[in-house]
Amino acid sequence: MKHKTTTGGCQCGALRYAFEGEPIKASICHCRMCQKAFGNFGGAFVEVKLSAFSWTQGRPSEFRSSPPVVRGFCEKCGTPMFMIEDGQDIVELSAGTLDDPSGLVFKHQVGVESRQPWFNSWHLLPEMRTDQDRTPEDLMKLKSLQWPGHD
Repeated sequence: MKHKTTTGGCQCGALRYAFEGEPIKASICHCRMCQKAFGNFGGAFVEVKLSAFSWTQGRPSEFRSSPPVVRGFCEKCGTPMFMIEDGQDIVELSAGTLDDPSGLVFKHQVGVESRQPWFNSWHLLPEMRTDQDRTPEDLMKLKSLQWPGHD
């Protein structure tokens, strides 16, 4: 039986990875370390067995954000890539680095004691597409410089 291969990488394409099989789970972390690491509400993660994971292009830079946690990122474009806790056979990949994160189903949130109060009302904000928020001239200027393999 052939296992499903999932791929992903950083914004500029310097880092690429693959893993075999299905993710263990997807979750959101609201802790202050994730808020700082992502420069955002926190981080969205996909857990994968380290034994099923490999770098297919480049190697990330690393930062030890706490005694048991190493976080990896692309030194060229700054994309946060992963988090690994010492002694575990799991890598928590940044969900947005998957080439196709659309099928993820998030099962829980952690670090909620640090969740920012404004996070809970995001779903109530008015929505609009990029082409509704920008002029046609502005849209022409928004040509992506990201890795050409994916949006």
